[in-house]
Amino acid sequence: MSLLPPACDEPGRHTLGRWTSDRARLTPGKVAVEHEGVATTYAELDARASALAERLVRAGYVPGDRIATLTRNSTDHVVLLFACAKAGLVLAPMSWRLAPEELAYQLRHARPALVAVQAGLAGDARAALAQLDVAPPVELLGADGVEQHVPGPARPDGTPPGPARCVRDDDPLLLIYTSGTARAPRGALLTHENCFWTNLSLGGATGMTGQDVVLSVLPQFHVGGWNVQPLLAWWSGATVVLQSDFDPAAVLELVAGRRVTTMMGVPTTYQRLAELPAFADADLTGLTHAIVGGAPMPEPLLRTWHDRGVRIIQGYGLTEASPNVLALPPAHALDHVGSVGKPYPHVDVAVADPETGRLLHGPARGELLVRGPAVFAGYFRDPDATAEALRDGWLRTGDLVERDAEGYFHVVDRLTDIYISGGENISPAEVEAALATHPEVVDVAVVGIPDPRWGEVGHAFVVRAAGSGVDADGLLAHARRHLASFKAPRSVTFVESLPRTALHKVRRGALREVRP
Repeated sequence: MSLLPPACDEPGRHTLGRWTSDRARLTPGKVAVEHEGVATTYAELDARASALAERLVRAGYVPGDRIATLTRNSTDHVVLLFACAKAGLVLAPMSWRLAPEELAYQLRHARPALVAVQAGLAGDARAALAQLDVAPPVELLGADGVEQHVPGPARPDGTPPGPARCVRDDDPLLLIYTSGTARAPRGALLTHENCFWTNLSLGGATGMTGQDVVLSVLPQFHVGGWNVQPLLAWWSGATVVLQSDFDPAAVLELVAGRRVTTMMGVPTTYQRLAELPAFADADLTGLTHAIVGGAPMPEPLLRTWHDRGVRIIQGYGLTEASPNVLALPPAHALDHVGSVGKPYPHVDVAVADPETGRLLHGPARGELLVRGPAVFAGYFRDPDATAEALRDGWLRTGDLVERDAEGYFHVVDRLTDIYISGGENISPAEVEAALATHPEVVDVAVVGIPDPRWGEVGHAFVVRAAGSGVDADGLLAHARRHLASFKAPRSVTFVESLPRTALHKVRRGALREVRP
């Protein structure tokens, strides 16, 4: 029985629901996903996704309903994504690295109609859901859970369901939470059209065929866990080998044993692999190229991988652009060390004066602006933030870049205060808010400082209350109780006061200069 209502002739042209159906027809026996030694063919993937989509529609879910997930990378999660694509639902993957109160905030904000949870993370989900006034229904993810039993949808905001209809190009498919300059994370809505075009762009720049074997190690609560290689692989008929958690030794074994041809990671990914004693002799001959994003790759590390014969594609992106914006082809990696390249196909960029907003031409330094069909639809339930990010037809990235005479871009600094640790965007305001809950903290500011392994880590400057005896270890332990471990700062400096502007804004640059 068709999922489409009688009034629907066909879904939008750029919807992703038909990707597995096309592959099931063209290459039904080809392995689509391999996870922990279990292979799922394209025919099996499409059958499971179609059946789940049918059950969701029958249970009363309609386009726009959110399904939140808490899971490590898994085939079950892939099935649910394509079921959402077919039914017009929005997958809202939550980070399993978050503390319960952080997860509760995102669930409260997302207002999901259903929460699907991996069995091993059920306790974390319960701890977060217990903090909600009204909790949505919860089901285990997978063939023994939500694929067999679909509870009716919850509507926490009290709005009635919309009418059944075709899935449209501008329907959201992913709700990805990302750190912004605000205290709380924001949910970026990525539509079917966004995902279609960003994958078309990626394919045009890097190439992928049905013969590729893609190793996917980025967590699926990140946009890169979907739109930087995996979705392109399933569009192209390639095989994706999923790793639940990043295990450097296991990655080296998989690269050799599965003849992995391509992968994507952040600089920390490649640093940890290169640090392994086995790296020098590992069989990397099948790895034709690897993509790095999240932060610029240090030149020594880049050369280490090039010496092993692996072509590195340095890139730049952000969740709000779905995320692919700039890429440096391997052929130019050594001639333009430190550059993040030029725009992907179907992506327009510009450099603007940060003060006036005037577009700058030729060699220039200013804020990077992005335009194109992959730019997100906006922030969920945050029209003010959306209006601030999308102005005059451009996405304002908040990143300070330099464009040279040949049109290559370098990321110079961030106009916002976000720092990147191990590929994770971290908002100082969020970390500061957690530290400020300590009763002996009067004032606090957090900055990112260089770290050889993680790229950057947080360093807190703290003004203690008079007579306070709290030490750095006590404050760091307090932070870890309220934040995911990767967000907690690694070090503390106690100061008498924080340097501030006339408008009472912390002068973070001055703090970086005085850090011991």
